[in-house]
Amino acid sequence: MAFSMAWFDGGGEHAEGAAGAGGMLAAFRSGLYRCLPRRADALFGLADAVLCEDRKVTDLARLSLVPEFGRGHGALYDGLGAGRIEFARLRVAVAGLPLPEWPDGRIRLAADVSCWLRPDAEASAERMFCYVKGRGKNAGQMIPGWPYSFVAALGPGASSWTLPLDAARIGPGDDETELAAAQLREVTARLVAAGHWTDGDPPILVALDAGYHASRLAWLLAGLPVTLVVRVRADRVFYRHVPPRAAGTPGRQGRHGAPVSCADPATWAGAQVAAAADSARCGPLAVTAWHRVHQQLTRQNSGWEDHPGPLPVIEGTLIRVAALCQAPGYQALEPMWLWSPDPAAGPAEVTVLWQAYLRRFDLEHTFRFIKSRLGWNKPLIRDPAAADRWTWLIIACCAQLYLARPLAAAIRLPWQRALPAAALTPGRVRAGFRHARQIAGTPASTAKPATPGPGRPKGSKNKTRAPRPPVGKRNPKPGTLRRAATKKTKQTG
Repeated sequence: MAFSMAWFDGGGEHAEGAAGAGGMLAAFRSGLYRCLPRRADALFGLADAVLCEDRKVTDLARLSLVPEFGRGHGALYDGLGAGRIEFARLRVAVAGLPLPEWPDGRIRLAADVSCWLRPDAEASAERMFCYVKGRGKNAGQMIPGWPYSFVAALGPGASSWTLPLDAARIGPGDDETELAAAQLREVTARLVAAGHWTDGDPPILVALDAGYHASRLAWLLAGLPVTLVVRVRADRVFYRHVPPRAAGTPGRQGRHGAPVSCADPATWAGAQVAAAADSARCGPLAVTAWHRVHQQLTRQNSGWEDHPGPLPVIEGTLIRVAALCQAPGYQALEPMWLWSPDPAAGPAEVTVLWQAYLRRFDLEHTFRFIKSRLGWNKPLIRDPAAADRWTWLIIACCAQLYLARPLAAAIRLPWQRALPAAALTPGRVRAGFRHARQIAGTPASTAKPATPGPGRPKGSKNKTRAPRPPVGKRNPKPGTLRRAATKKTKQTG
């Protein structure tokens, strides 16, 4: 009904890029269909049902009622359970899409983990304990679920659009830092193969939150054309570069110089960059940076237990961003500490780094959109392989929404303002995707009439009990388990 009330703006700036966007969307949809070698029509129709649903996706069964699906709910579950998606081929197709354009021509990526919570799915395998932050002090909880690591391309301007490029489920036997490093390495290789980055271009910026081990991630990504900017906790301690020893001084060369404690202002002297900046959201800011600082690594740190030889010294630039004053009308900003493996970042590079990290929060809007609107975490699926297929269908839906912006700009309700394609929200593009689908067409076949199967005989019960796999890591690292204190014999006399 809302679609029939929509106004169509056929002329003007909306029609300029509609022809090219329609061809690009049709090409991507054809490539997506070729990535579905088994149950292709059901899986492709499921993605169209997610995009054409007028309401929030609350469960899988209701998607079978969307006309674009054209099948019953049995085909829907059969497609996710017995279908097949060529993930490698789909990853290449997504990496070949046009990335958001920045004024300096630099690519900016963000990586973060989002959890699909399944606390009641006792029969689901490969669940892990996911940290969920709550309200109040010490209100966090550990809830079983499937954590997924996402990598997305960030865009400029006042927009929450991101282009998800990859997603990988973190299993019980995976190391989170190694998985993120392998994921970024593969994404970078696909972007280079697609022609988005060539020799001579500035390095790709990757913004990450405080949950990543910055030094180890920089060590694993050495040799790639990427520059990390990672948020660090406010109680971290870094060490300056040790100056060369004077000739004739006994003893060996030290490895760690004077400390720079994030929590102790007395150690902040000697900053190489100290400048004032201005933010439209947070007001005037004070930016301070220290060059050639590193963390002191030990064998007890995660990932360095089996490192051969002496532990490395990974130098970088430590950045502090703080608001000069909490002026009325501006968002409150607590002091923020960032670290980048660039040991001598100049003032211009420091500005690019902390501004790129602030754009990382656009990925949080993407998580909220795919959960609340597209229903990424709503299906009650038992098999983790089916969850992977559903996750990549959601990524394909995000890519189609990103391509359909010029087409959806021509569709609006009577009380909505006419906006350019770059100013549309993901929800508004989804509301007009039926129009974009009609222009781009569909490679899927029309559903054939069929008679449903007999199902389970009446009165019979399923006597096979599903296994209850354990939750959490299979092989916890030494020192992570709490050992019960041994009882000592009481000595008397």
